[in-house]
Amino acid sequence: MKELPLSVKRSIELLGLVLLIAILVVGRDIIMPIVMAFFISIMLLPIYRFLRKYKVPESISIILPILFVVIFIAGIVWFFSAQIGILVSDFPQIKQNVTKHLQSLQEWIFNLTGVETTKQTEFIENKSNDMLSMAGKAAGGAAVTLSGVFVFVGLLPIYIYLILFYKDILLRFTFMWFKTNDHPKVKEAVYETESIIKSYLIGLLIQVSYMTILLGGILMLVGIKHALLIGVIFAILNLIPYVGALIGNLIGVLLTLTSSTELWPVVTVLGVIAVVQFLDNNILMPRIVGSKVKINALFSILGVLIGGTIAGVSGMFLSLPIIAVLKIIFDRTDSYQQWGVLLGDERPSKSPMSFPGFGKKTKVSTKSAD
Repeated sequence: MKELPLSVKRSIELLGLVLLIAILVVGRDIIMPIVMAFFISIMLLPIYRFLRKYKVPESISIILPILFVVIFIAGIVWFFSAQIGILVSDFPQIKQNVTKHLQSLQEWIFNLTGVETTKQTEFIENKSNDMLSMAGKAAGGAAVTLSGVFVFVGLLPIYIYLILFYKDILLRFTFMWFKTNDHPKVKEAVYETESIIKSYLIGLLIQVSYMTILLGGILMLVGIKHALLIGVIFAILNLIPYVGALIGNLIGVLLTLTSSTELWPVVTVLGVIAVVQFLDNNILMPRIVGSKVKINALFSILGVLIGGTIAGVSGMFLSLPIIAVLKIIFDRTDSYQQWGVLLGDERPSKSPMSFPGFGKKTKVSTKSAD
C-alpha cells in the first residue's frame, strides 16, 4: 500500500484536532463527567486492589472507595456551608466595613480627578441597577447551570463504579485497537498513564491539605478573620494552574476587606500567600509530585484557557492530566512524536537551526535565456 504524502498526514492530524475540539464542545456535558470519573477511578485503584487482595467481593471493593470520595466531598460541602453561615451572621459588620471602604475610595477619586462624591454615588447607583437587571436575566441560566452540577455529581459515582467494574473490557478494547507487535508499547503507556495520574491527583490532594493548614494556620495566628476560609479557597483554586492563584489572591483580599477597616490585614494576607506559594512551588510540590508531569508552561496555560472555554471549571481542573496522558500517547506513537515534543518541557541542547546541513544556504542554479 502506497504511503500517504507528509503534507496529507499533517492535514489529517490538524483536521482530527479540530474535530476533537468540536466534539468536546458539543458533548462536554456527557464527556467531562466520564473523564472526571476515569481519573478518579485510577486514583481509587490501589484501594480496590488492596481490598481484592484480601478476598473482599468485587462490588464491595468498588463501593467502599466510592463511599470515601462521597464522604470527602460531603465534608467539603459542610465546611463551606458552615463558613457561609458565619459570613451571613457577620453581614451587618461587613456592610459597615464595605461602606467605609467605599467612602475612602470616593475621597481618593475626588482628590485624584475632582469628581464630586454625589456624582460618583449616582453613577454607582445607575450601574447597580443595570447589574441587577442583568442578574435577573442570568438567573434562568444560573438555575440551568446548578441543575447541571447536580447531574454531574449524581452521575459521577455511577460512572466510577462502571469504569472499575468493566476495566478489563476497556483494557481489552484498547489492546485490540493496536497490532500485536505494538502491545508492549501499549502496556507501557497504560502503566505510565496510571502512575502519572495517581501521583498527580494524590499530590494535588496533599497540596490542598498542607496549603490549607499552612495558610489558614498562619493567618489565624496573625489574627485575620475568616483565615481558614481564605486558606481553603486559595488551596482549592490553586489547583487551577496559573489562573487559580490570581483568583485566590483577589478573593482573599476581598474577604479581608469586608472583615476589617484597616489595610494592614490585606498586606498581611498577600504576604503570607506569597510565602506559602513560594514554598509550595519551589520546595514542597516538586518533592511530592516530582517531575513526572513534564508539560511546558506555554501549553499548560493554553490548556487551562482552552479547557475553561470548552467545559468551564471542570475543564480547567482536568486540563493538565489530559495533556499529560496525550503526551504519553504521542511519545510512543511514531507518527505523532512531534506533538509530544511540542507539549513537553525538554529543551534541546542547541538550536535545531544549527544542525548539520539544516541551515546551510544552497546555491540555486539559473539558466541564461537563449
